[in-house]
Amino acid sequence: MNTTNRTVAAIDCGTNSIRLLVSDMTDGKPTDLARLMRIVRLGEGIDSAGVITEAALERTAAALREYANVLEQNPPQAVRMVATSASRDAKNADEFTKMVVDLIGVEPEVITGDEEAQLSFEGAVADLPADDTQRLVVDIGGGSTEFVRGTTHAESFRSVNIGCVRMTERHLRDDPPTPEQVEAATAQIIGDVDAALATVDPDRSCRSLVGLAGSVTTVAGLALGLPEYDPVAIHHARLSYDEVAQVTATLLRQTRQQRLESPVMHPGRADVIAGGALVLRTIMERSGIDSVLASEHDILDGIAARLRR
Repeated sequence: MNTTNRTVAAIDCGTNSIRLLVSDMTDGKPTDLARLMRIVRLGEGIDSAGVITEAALERTAAALREYANVLEQNPPQAVRMVATSASRDAKNADEFTKMVVDLIGVEPEVITGDEEAQLSFEGAVADLPADDTQRLVVDIGGGSTEFVRGTTHAESFRSVNIGCVRMTERHLRDDPPTPEQVEAATAQIIGDVDAALATVDPDRSCRSLVGLAGSVTTVAGLALGLPEYDPVAIHHARLSYDEVAQVTATLLRQTRQQRLESPVMHPGRADVIAGGALVLRTIMERSGIDSVLASEHDILDGIAARLRR
């Protein structure tokens, strides 16, 4: 069998969402058969309680049942599921694992932040020019953010525990958050961003920033003023620092209900998007990079590419 042409499936279960990609090859290029995202908030309350709640498990189970049906309709030759920040932190991760095996027949791999960073980088740069540009790729998740630097392959990386859900639950509790809460969140984000940059880009010489995941793509949709969430328009849209700063400031002033009025806002993201935008804005400030390239391709695409090797 020519493994490069086989149909593969990748599932990524993070703190806020669970996503599925089923992909095959057409004319030597990967083609999506299905690309789905469901907000399940697996990491709800995990920062303080240390366990995955029963409600979060049930929301995730509902999404996995849906995904099992998709896999039945598009049978893959290989499936890999990775579980990231929430599952790394949970005391009852074994309960989560059993549920996944029962529903889709695959054991989730609780990967390290470093592997998460490498997979995200590979997915993000796969359709970018294969040149010697040094890129800083940032994957802003629900519980953690991965920083990766490299050209066509990851050369240095670090994962830190700042993400849209974690920052919202820890600091941005009011609706909208108070200036004092924003200040506290910003202080933590600055500390973690500086620590990550000290590892991956200590001399601040990287001038190309690529942003991944729902916080970045939602900020892009808002900055572009789209009439609805459009992944084609968002993929590889370039945002200036001023655009990111303006969207972030607006989100921090708005209530959840006001954010929901935007046609690009997913209902499950409205309460945490301000925290994610604040992470992105701070990364741009601390790195000194004045624009960000939004990417719809990420860890799912990296997993699928590895399954074909």
